[in-house]
Amino acid sequence: MATNTNIKTESGCCCQAKAQSSSCKSKENTLEKVSHNQQLIIEGAGCASCVGKIEGALKATLGVVSAEMNFADRTVTVYGTAKTKELIKAVESVGYNAKPIDDSSATDALDEKEAADFAYYKKLMRDTFIALSLGVPLMIYSIVVGEMTVETNLERISWLVVGILTFGVMYFSGKHFYVGAWKSFKNHSANMDTLIALGTGTAWLYSMVVVFAPDAVPLMARHVYFEATAMIIGLIDLGLALEIKARGKTSEAIKRLIGLQAKTATVVRDNKEVQIGIEQVLFNDIVKVKPGEKIPVDGVVLEGHTSIDESMLTGEPMPAEKAEEDEVVAGTLNKSGMILFRATRVGKDTALAQIINMVKRAQNSKPPIGRLADVISAFFVPVVMITSVLSALAWLNFGPEPAIAFAIVSATTVLIIACPCALGLATPMSVMVGVGKAAEAGVLIRNGEALQTASKITAMILDKTGTITEGAPKVTDIILAKATDEKDVLQLAASLESGSEHPLAQAIVESALDQDIELLKIEAFNAITGFGVEASCNNKALLFGNDKLMKLKGIDLTGFVEQAQSLAKEAKTPMYFAVDGELAAIIAVADPIKSDSISAIKRLQANGIRVIMLTGDNKETAAAVAKKVGISEFLAEVLPEDKANKVKELQEGGEIVGMTGDGINDAPALALADVGFAIGTGTDVAIESADITLMRGSLHGLADAIAVSKATLRNIKQNLFGAFVYNVAGIPFAAGVLYPFFGILLSPVIAGAAMAFSSLTVVSNANRLRFFKAKEH
Repeated sequence: MATNTNIKTESGCCCQAKAQSSSCKSKENTLEKVSHNQQLIIEGAGCASCVGKIEGALKATLGVVSAEMNFADRTVTVYGTAKTKELIKAVESVGYNAKPIDDSSATDALDEKEAADFAYYKKLMRDTFIALSLGVPLMIYSIVVGEMTVETNLERISWLVVGILTFGVMYFSGKHFYVGAWKSFKNHSANMDTLIALGTGTAWLYSMVVVFAPDAVPLMARHVYFEATAMIIGLIDLGLALEIKARGKTSEAIKRLIGLQAKTATVVRDNKEVQIGIEQVLFNDIVKVKPGEKIPVDGVVLEGHTSIDESMLTGEPMPAEKAEEDEVVAGTLNKSGMILFRATRVGKDTALAQIINMVKRAQNSKPPIGRLADVISAFFVPVVMITSVLSALAWLNFGPEPAIAFAIVSATTVLIIACPCALGLATPMSVMVGVGKAAEAGVLIRNGEALQTASKITAMILDKTGTITEGAPKVTDIILAKATDEKDVLQLAASLESGSEHPLAQAIVESALDQDIELLKIEAFNAITGFGVEASCNNKALLFGNDKLMKLKGIDLTGFVEQAQSLAKEAKTPMYFAVDGELAAIIAVADPIKSDSISAIKRLQANGIRVIMLTGDNKETAAAVAKKVGISEFLAEVLPEDKANKVKELQEGGEIVGMTGDGINDAPALALADVGFAIGTGTDVAIESADITLMRGSLHGLADAIAVSKATLRNIKQNLFGAFVYNVAGIPFAAGVLYPFFGILLSPVIAGAAMAFSSLTVVSNANRLRFFKAKEH
């Protein structure tokens, strides 16, 4: 099926209006229109508390409008006019490193990032091996032999050697923790590195004091904790390595999209076929594609006929037939015939490139619920450090002997167990997977806010034409009002409607062209929103529209209203055509209901969503369509502002409103709705401006978007709850709350293992979304 260019044009207008609307709730829409964005890779960010500092430093930079960091991906997106050097300097000022991501080649950028991640993974695994090579034997020794005490000179010498080896572990395997802690200290802040450095450093220093000056501590407190330092560093390095490996799975959607890009293209230049890289294809180049090859860039077919598999972009399983003047999209697969087409969008302007960028931005954005973790993390580390000190003081003042040993253990355990790594990963990991999952289904979610709000929708407004129906109507009836030739009427009507982009108008024009009727030149064309159009042709005054237009212009409809109503009851749209102040004909157009609209609407209703249809069509046609698709609530003959008023009315009644449409007349309502859904093929810049874009025309995409949204939000809540409860609940046990009752004091080693694997748990839970499948009813 050929791409409907009218729908795309209207979607584009709709989105421009939406971006300019003062009522648009997504600030990101405005940001992208008024400023460019840059992405940086952040190095040295260890936990969620780093996010606020980095974002704060960037936002304080002159020329920056907004900055959002994705902790899971270790990237930050900055909107504004500030130069890259200034942004990097701002990040470095708070103790981190940054480097720009070059978007000139999405494939190269991703490959570079994957290579860097893999190199870091290998380094962490090497560091883990070094640390555990010392830590595990020491741990086994402590279990088999018992407490590691310093009582004789031989023990002092032995533990001195172990202490030096442990320092080697701290340097080779844990250096990044101490460097990060020092940078944070210089910037008067604290983060995960601070907690780990303090915990392991305290355990090592105390042990070295025992080795060098055992008389400085009571006999019962002469224990060394070198195994705790080595094991904690090893386990946390292992956790970070496993996290990086699991995190790589979240970008699979981006990898698949990038994998759709062709590497080369065959272009015809100077009557010769030349094979070049797709980055060398120029606007207006003539491109040749053979069966089995990918479409390299967007374009319009000049010669040939074929079927193209667009499922990888739209989710639509049936191949689309393409002939002359049809559009083709980069990344889709040519199935049968050979075609020549003219390149209309190349490089970053192709639909696929826009989709990739949109998915990446959405994965990096934060839903409102995610900002809760940032707020908590900003205060969490300082609170943990204070709690650690208070715990040590409590043991020193009220604990049994050796009080100092108990104080060291509890303080270290509190510091280690409370690292908020999992809290920082909870939201971005789920968003990355959820947005990618939606993209695979042909649903482009613009930002985290839309992702979260879509899960709460209670009322969904659907436009009729092009949303519930095909948007490709055909002329079915021409009822003459007076003794005139049907072809003459169709010629005048089609000539008049040739100035309109409305789908109904195009149906009349196409009907005339199919009969080889020549269109006439029109003058003084005027579109009257919500009523119809008027113009003059060969000195004849022409009117074409609904009964409101006829009444407004004083056209007598006596005897023809009943016929129009009869047509409307058959789900046809009757329109009145008048010439020189007299009714000339009723022209009826039928717009077929999409084959899956009924089942998709049932899915929405089964999920408790109130479905409402709004249309500018007449009441009878609207009623007939609503009845066929199972919608009991509808409004007909509405003007664009009426749709927006209905959205406002529902919102004032406490509904969370979604609006789905495809035309410029839907723009006010789309802008005002809590979530705007654009129906389109994903081949226009329109995908850049909607909250959520359904790349295929099916309303099942709408139900899928809501289902993915609910699943993602549920996953985020699970992650946040698990991470927060773990951190908060773990602190009392680490401080020693069980000791007075059961004589149990949590080991710092166990705390290190628990902290490391809590992050892995969050990552694994987020990756469960990759197997999510929306249920169809």
